[in-house]
Amino acid sequence: MTRLVELAGLSLIGWLAATAPLAVAAQSTVTVDIKSFAFAPKDVTVAPGTRIVWTNRDDTPHTVTATDRTFASPGLDTGDTFEHTFTAAGDFSYICTVHPYMGGVVHVRKP
Repeated sequence: MTRLVELAGLSLIGWLAATAPLAVAAQSTVTVDIKSFAFAPKDVTVAPGTRIVWTNRDDTPHTVTATDRTFASPGLDTGDTFEHTFTAAGDFSYICTVHPYMGGVVHVRKP
C-alpha cells in the first residue's frame, strides 16, 4: 500500500514505517490463583505468546513446576507471583512440588 500524499514529508524510515504491514502480535496475560490448596482455574486454554501469572493467595508456600521441568518457580509465599510465557503449542501439566496433589494444565492452541 503506497501513501503518495504522505510521502512528501517522510524520511526513508518514515516511509517504510508508513507502508510496511504491521506484524505486531497482541500479547495477553492470564492469571491463575493459588488458593485453598488448588490452582484456580485448574485448566486454561491460551494462544501461543500468552503469559500466565500465578499468585499465591494461601498462607502456605507453594510452587509452580512443570511436570517435565521446563519451568519452575521458587517457593512462593503469600502474595508472591510467578510468570511464564508459553510460546509453543501443546499441553503443559504442572504441580506444586510441596503439595504434589495440586495440579493444573495449560493448553496452548494456535488460533
